Amino acid sequence: MESTNGFFTGMRICASGLTAERERMDVIAENLANARTTKTPDGGPYRRKVVLFEPVLQEFEGEQRALGVKATRVNVDSATDFERVLDPGHPDAGADGIVLYPNVNTVMEMADLITSMRAYEANLTAQENFVRMAERALELLR
Repeated sequence: MESTNGFFTGMRICASGLTAERERMDVIAENLANARTTKTPDGGPYRRKVVLFEPVLQEFEGEQRALGVKATRVNVDSATDFERVLDPGHPDAGADGIVLYPNVNTVMEMADLITSMRAYEANLTAQENFVRMAERALELLR
C-alpha cells in the first residue's frame, strides 16, 4: 500500500512543479511583453512581477513532508528602480525630457525563463518515468 501511495505522491509532486513553473513562465512572458511599456492604466510605467513559490507540506506520523510546490502569489517588484532615459520627444517624457521605462531587465528575464523551462522539463521527465514504471509494473503482473 505504501509503495502505491508513494508512486502517486511522486506523480503529484511532479505535477505541482509543472503547474508552478508554467505560472512562472507566464509571468516572465508578461514581463518581457511589457519591457518597454511606459504608461499603464495605473498611470506609470509597467512594474516587473515575480512569482513566489512555497512548499506544499503535509503532516505524516508527527513530521512535515514535502508534497510538492505551489505558486502562492505574484508580487510586484517595487524595490528595483525604473530605467531613466533622456528622450524629450517621447510622449511620456517629463518636463526634464526624462522617460521612465519599466524595471524589466530582458537579459535577466530570459535567464529566468531558461531556468524555468529546464525545471519544467525536469518535472516532465520525472513524471514520464513514473508512467513508464507503472506500465512496466502492469506488464509484470500479466
